Amino acid sequence: MDFHWLTVSFLLTPFKWLYNEFGIASLYSTGRDAWLIILGRCCRMFAYGATSLIIALFFSSLHFSDFYIGLFMTLTLLGDVLLSLVLTLVADRVGRRRVLFTGACLMVLSGAVFALFENFWVLLVAAVVGIISATGGDFGPFRAIEESTLSYLTTPKTRSDVLVWYVASSSLGLAAGTEFAGRAVDFLQRLNGWTTVDAYHAIFWLYVAMGIMSMVVTLLLSDKCEVVETSSDTEASEMLLDERQQMAEGAAENDTEDSLDLGSARPHNPAKPSKKSLFTQISSATRSIMYKLWFLLAVDSLADGMVSYSLTSYYMDRKFHLAKSTLGDILSISSVLSFCSSIFASPLARHLGLINTMVFTHLPSSAAVLLFPIPQCVPLTVTLFFIRTGLNNMDQAPRAAFIAAVVKPEERTAVMGITGMLRTLASAVGPSVTGALAGTDRFWIAFVAAGALRIAYDLGLFAMFVNVKLHTYEPKVQVKDQRRANDEELAEL
Repeated sequence: MDFHWLTVSFLLTPFKWLYNEFGIASLYSTGRDAWLIILGRCCRMFAYGATSLIIALFFSSLHFSDFYIGLFMTLTLLGDVLLSLVLTLVADRVGRRRVLFTGACLMVLSGAVFALFENFWVLLVAAVVGIISATGGDFGPFRAIEESTLSYLTTPKTRSDVLVWYVASSSLGLAAGTEFAGRAVDFLQRLNGWTTVDAYHAIFWLYVAMGIMSMVVTLLLSDKCEVVETSSDTEASEMLLDERQQMAEGAAENDTEDSLDLGSARPHNPAKPSKKSLFTQISSATRSIMYKLWFLLAVDSLADGMVSYSLTSYYMDRKFHLAKSTLGDILSISSVLSFCSSIFASPLARHLGLINTMVFTHLPSSAAVLLFPIPQCVPLTVTLFFIRTGLNNMDQAPRAAFIAAVVKPEERTAVMGITGMLRTLASAVGPSVTGALAGTDRFWIAFVAAGALRIAYDLGLFAMFVNVKLHTYEPKVQVKDQRRANDEELAEL
């Protein structure tokens, strides 16, 4: 009997190692809300993947110029900046689930407008006021709030693992969306009475359906996702106790004087704390770190905006005149590669560190962007695209974990919201630059410039943050648990 048990235990050892090493145990221990948040993002990324494949082609089929295509993407991203900033800064006070539900509603409304209308200005208003992924990226208010919520639900030990699955699973949604959109457009075009524009309109109804799914998932989230207001109450209580103690000491010292002139005594009116602006609610210690990181992320986001997946697929379509299903296959395979690589980000972050993982996985992707316009054949071009997309997302989960590790827990939603806002703002400049270049047959310059900017971001990130101390503001119990876990891992090795 013991021999049988030992045999089973021996056979299960590799599976137990994989279960823990790739973060599945951390995801399971975090609970139901983490699974729902990941499911919601998968639905959203399915919709974003579908629209990222067709949106530039949709505008081109409506005979909008390259300049107008770039202008649309820029103004859409600027609308996302304002919307994201407002919603993320009030999310913790209004309620994270309410804000996520509002975002899903805006997503449904925008998708419906795109499915019904073809006027440029009507579409632009719907995209600016609502939520449409013009570039294939998750630039709305969702991501900052979801990452903050996951950071709130996890501990330093499990946070990186859960965020990795949050990023990796979204790549599967993106892959499924692009693959489905490419096949669906080709299928619908072959039906009698269907034009290419009609096929594109049908894809936006799919976008509406995914928005409704996001609404349903948000309604299923529990109260655990909301911030518990404890720190401010504790600080207020401490201030009140200190104030009363000082008043008692002052009364004891001046008891004689007070007894001689009771009539002159005036009641104590404590000064009311001055209201802070939303930005200054972030501590100076956090801002000193985030200013540098925000600058680097703006550089990286400018580059990403110049060569977004929508513009990249448009570039390949113009250069090689590929079928829509082929474009869908390429983008879908690239997203699957992104998923496969992203699940290795967590073990790499544990062994190499967050910053090292971010830099050394992102640098080859940046080099692939720089070299992308050089090949004149499809296989080499697609190979560089696969290198770019396969490694591009490996820095996302470590980056979110790094931000969560260097800021106070009560500041995470605001910091991540501002981070998303600045990244979107920087990305908004890129499409207009690329649109102007594409209109003068200099599309390739956008990839060279973007690759150089991304490499500068990688090197700057390593130089500025490789030695930054992490988890300074975490509860001591959680930090001790992580250190104990790290010691156990080292002992096992």
